[in-house]
Formats: sequence, C-alpha cells, structure tokens
Amino acid sequence: MQTENQTSKIKPADRLASVSEYYFSKKLKEVAQMNAEEKDVISLGIGSPDMPPSEATIQTLCREAQNPDGHGYMPYVGIPELRRSFAAWYKKWYGVELNPNTEIQPLIGSKEGILHVTLAFVNPGEQVLVPNPGYPTYTSLSKILGAEVINYNLKEENGWMPDFDELEKMDMSRVKLMWTNYPNMPTGANATPELYAKLVDFARRKDIVIVNDNPYSFILNDHPLSILSVPGAKECCIEFNSMSKSHNMPGWRIGMLASNADFVQWILKVKSNIDSGMFRAMQLAAANALEAEQEWYDGNNKNYRNRRHLAGEIMHALGCTYDEKQVGMFLWGKIPDNCADVEELTEKVLHNARVFITPGFIFGSNGKRYIRISLCCKDHKLEEALKRIREMK
Repeated sequence: MQTENQTSKIKPADRLASVSEYYFSKKLKEVAQMNAEEKDVISLGIGSPDMPPSEATIQTLCREAQNPDGHGYMPYVGIPELRRSFAAWYKKWYGVELNPNTEIQPLIGSKEGILHVTLAFVNPGEQVLVPNPGYPTYTSLSKILGAEVINYNLKEENGWMPDFDELEKMDMSRVKLMWTNYPNMPTGANATPELYAKLVDFARRKDIVIVNDNPYSFILNDHPLSILSVPGAKECCIEFNSMSKSHNMPGWRIGMLASNADFVQWILKVKSNIDSGMFRAMQLAAANALEAEQEWYDGNNKNYRNRRHLAGEIMHALGCTYDEKQVGMFLWGKIPDNCADVEELTEKVLHNARVFITPGFIFGSNGKRYIRISLCCKDHKLEEALKRIREMK
C-alpha cells in the first residue's frame, strides 16, 4: 500500500540548488492572485509587446495554416524562405552580408539560443562573462549547465558600457563566452560602432566568443546596429535577434542567431538533439513580417513614444531620475536618495497603488538602486497607473 510521503526520498538534481525560480514566474503568480481577488493590478513588469504583428503577417499565417501539406516536421535548420528573409533583413537594415544556407540558424525564440550556445561552447567548470546588471537568464542557465559565472560591471557613470580597463585586468584563461546585450536591457543604453569594434578586438585578442543579444534595436532607435557589421566579427561573435520585440511576435517564439558557418554548425549539433523545426505556416508568416518597410516600424514606435512619455511621468511621480537618451521598450530609472530599498518601493507601489514595477536588483547588484518600467501597456492603463501612484504619494 502506498503512503502519502512515498516520494519524500526523491531529490531533485544538484544543479537546481544553484538557481531559483525565475523572478517573473514567481511575481506574476502573486499578481494573478491579486487580480483573482479583484484588485485590478496594472502590470508594467515584463516586456511582452501588446500590439499585433502586421496584418499581412497574420494573413500569411492563416492562409498557410490551411495548407493540408504544411503540418509535418520541418527542417532543423529552418525553411529556406525564412533563412533567406533573415539574410535580406540583415543586409537591408544592418548592412551585414550573411549566407542564408550556412550563417543563420532560426531559433524557437532567442532565449533557447542561450541554452544551445552554452552547451555548444562551454564545458562544466569553464567561465562565462555576464553583465551586471543583465538579463537573469545569462546567469541562471550558465549555472544550471555547470559553468562558472564571472560578472563584469556596467555602471551609470560609464554610460552602462563595459569598463575595458577593468576587463583587461581580469584573468581570461578559463573564459569561453562573454554575453553582451545592446541596445541594453535593462538600462536602455544604446550600441555604438565604437563599442562593437572594441568588443570584437577584445574577443580576438583574448580568444573568447562574444554573444551579442540584439532584440531591441528597432524600438525607439533611429539607427539599428549589429556587432556583425564590424570587420572580422563573424570569426569570434555570435548575434541573437528576435521577432518578439521588433515585430510584436513574442508568443510566436521565433528568433535567430548568426555567425560563421562553423559556429552555426556546432550549435545545430546541440539544437537538433533537443527540438524540431517550427510550424511551417509560422515560418512563412515570419518571413513575410521581415519584409516590413520603414513605415511599419515608424507606426510601432509612434505608440511606444507616447507610452515612453507616460512612463517618464510615472518616474517623476516616484521621485526617480532617468536618462532621456534610452532606447528599447523599457524605461530605467534611479530611485531617490531618501528611498532606503528598491524592493520596499516596488512592493509599496504594488500593494498600495496596485501597479507592478520591476525592481532593478533582479538584474544584478548594480541595479539595486533602480527600477524598470515596461512600455508594453496600453496608454489608458499607463495613465491609470500614473493616477494611482500620484494618489498613493
């Protein structure tokens, strides 16, 4: 006869001791519970675009989904139409030539690319450089896979750029990868050609691979840049891109990476043993989305620009300061000196004003005096959030 506690002797894998549940996974459960209690929380937390992709993209999906021959397994490398569209997109907007047959790998969202690249390049016990502040998944997945995480500092006084003098003094003998993310999340710092040139030079001299995560370059940014535009970058760099942010397709889970043919083939070895290809209709619709002209991006950014203004008013209402030159779909602000703790502030806003704002400490210790506001929220909701916060104050 089974007993209630029969599974008590079963233990999780040791690797789970190095990570905790993703912050947003936990916090959104709390928000959902508050909403179940009819508290009507306005979430300014995650960067999930709330606007749809282009009408032509949706029409392509609907039309192709009705093809009776289009429901089978797809190639692990993605269909040729999607790879060619990514290559044309990179040429048009970044000025980067990519061979669609060998230098591009479609992904089920760029987040899975972090897993595949780490598995392809990093042995257990080797080191990866991760920005502080930075996307938490760079750290958590590296730890799960047995890599040693070494943080490098991004600070406001340096414009949230790497301190290359500090990097030069670090021991790189066991470092395999360096994660970068420009335009930067969470800080909104923009990429520059000079930054990318320095990163490529650093990677070549230190024999490491730079992995640049580049999903935000079309949001409130007049000059999209790619690290692969630097001469010689393909030899030592991998770049992720994503349709989640640039084309309002987060739920579709379509991204890509680009690099030299050898790196792409190594990553494919991993990916082909983990998943299969994406639904053909989705890939064809994504290829259509990549054909968008400047007018579509401008319309998207018109909405974000007004939201950005409202987010700035929320920052002011909370006594926070921020850099007007930020790009991307978030606003990053510094909390006032008289505020003892950022989580104390965000919890007060959540429970007193019923507005969820992200505390910066989740991105690393250099974010502990900052908050992040998502622009993925309708104008009237942002206006209501501003009203509630002003009333709370």
